[in-house]
Amino acid sequence: MTIRLLIAEDQQLIRQGLTALLGNADIVIVGEATDGKDAIAKTQSLKPDIVLMDLSMPGLDGIEATRHIKQVSPQVKVLVLSGASFENRVAESFAAGAEGYALKQLGQDELKDAIHTVAAGKRYLSPGIDPELVRECIEAEATVGIKLTEREREVLQLIAKGFKNREISDTLKIAVKTVETHRTKIMQKLDLHNSAELATYAIRRGMIE
Repeated sequence: MTIRLLIAEDQQLIRQGLTALLGNADIVIVGEATDGKDAIAKTQSLKPDIVLMDLSMPGLDGIEATRHIKQVSPQVKVLVLSGASFENRVAESFAAGAEGYALKQLGQDELKDAIHTVAAGKRYLSPGIDPELVRECIEAEATVGIKLTEREREVLQLIAKGFKNREISDTLKIAVKTVETHRTKIMQKLDLHNSAELATYAIRRGMIE
């Protein structure tokens, strides 16, 4: 069976490397996406079997892109490819609808195995990630029920990268006052109190790499 694969990754060098490593007789690279919104659009236009999804992308991140893809194209499978092995980030990915979570440290053969596992309708989880901790994180997320909006996640990512309000405003093309409102809502939802705590939260959850 030929597997049609869309690669969603914001770094060009990594996209090129994945294309060179994965393209063969039974895996056809149908396209590349540079961010979450691009991944959603190309999933609809190219109709891949699997989206290989990076999590830390500018704008709409991989979690939200996965959630959108599963809503509009539920038959498309998503295999997350991330450098973050945090169990809560894995839990978020599965909660968003991903069928697999692979680490960027995997070798070529292991990554191809992950793709074939997901294509066969099975869940894939990289070695080294504790499935029991992932399950506990999924249960904790369901209990706490914290939900950041897409824009709040974008703002949080930029705060974690050290952006000031004006820089976030310029990057997202929204008013500084709107940035301040989002920052306040994020802190209220997460019960955090300053930029350092927000950055620590984002880093621990693998929202930036």
